[in-house]
Amino acid sequence: MFVVVGATGNVGFATSLALRKAGAPVRAVVRDSTNAAPLRELGCDIVLADLNDADAVAKSFADATAVQIIIPVAPRDKDPAAALRHSIDSLIKALKLAPPKRVLAISDYGAHVADDIGMPTVFRGFEQLLGQLDVPKLILRSAEHMHNWARVIPVALESGILPTFHDQLDMTFPTIAAPDLGRIAAELLLRPADERNLQVSHAEGPRRYSANDVAAALTELSGRTIVANAVPRSQWKQAFEKNMTSSLAELLIKANDAQNRGGLVDVEPGSADVFHGETVLIDALRPLLARF
Repeated sequence: MFVVVGATGNVGFATSLALRKAGAPVRAVVRDSTNAAPLRELGCDIVLADLNDADAVAKSFADATAVQIIIPVAPRDKDPAAALRHSIDSLIKALKLAPPKRVLAISDYGAHVADDIGMPTVFRGFEQLLGQLDVPKLILRSAEHMHNWARVIPVALESGILPTFHDQLDMTFPTIAAPDLGRIAAELLLRPADERNLQVSHAEGPRRYSANDVAAALTELSGRTIVANAVPRSQWKQAFEKNMTSSLAELLIKANDAQNRGGLVDVEPGSADVFHGETVLIDALRPLLARF
């Protein structure tokens, strides 16, 4: 039995789909049943459990061969950063209460960096807590998701300017389509169990892209000229806080600073275990434009 926590999300659903296609039984853990119909159609067992209810989540782990966990970020929460850390603590407690045979945890590029670089540092703490568990662990660090560009697509379509926090418009960075990440996770879960207590892998797309590449893809898809424009560093805080609380904005500002420095929000040095998705940027952006 494979248990997928957060199975209604883009990554969790993709993992569930890939596992079911392989004929594996899946128990999908969801917060509410509103969006569970597609999972039921796949043949998943549905279990309702709030991530912050460690006892309920632990019960969903019963008899699990493996559990996939992903920590969701809730930008609309009163304090998303605190909620993120609370969810981590709750999941760790659940894993201690009901240890599965294996755990696959979705983490973040840059989680190996000791300095405080915002969001990746939160996941560094997550990995450290996981390290205390006496169960075999697969940590899959994910590059930034391609669908995150959806936040600024309306502005780009209206103005012809793609705002970006990448201060070097031609600097390429790792990114991945969420469905590819879920599929890679499923492939790892279906592999025979490894004797190692801890494995760390990375996942990104078929190639790396720059902000200029994103603008070019949007130009091709929309039929109008769109150019990338770096948001001045002095305006970042104001720009982020239009859509989120200051605590979450701080995490993302630090992460973008680290990304612009280069080599930090990236594959851990010396790691050769990097998986590549198949979805190219323009194909990931195509359905996003259909929303506007």
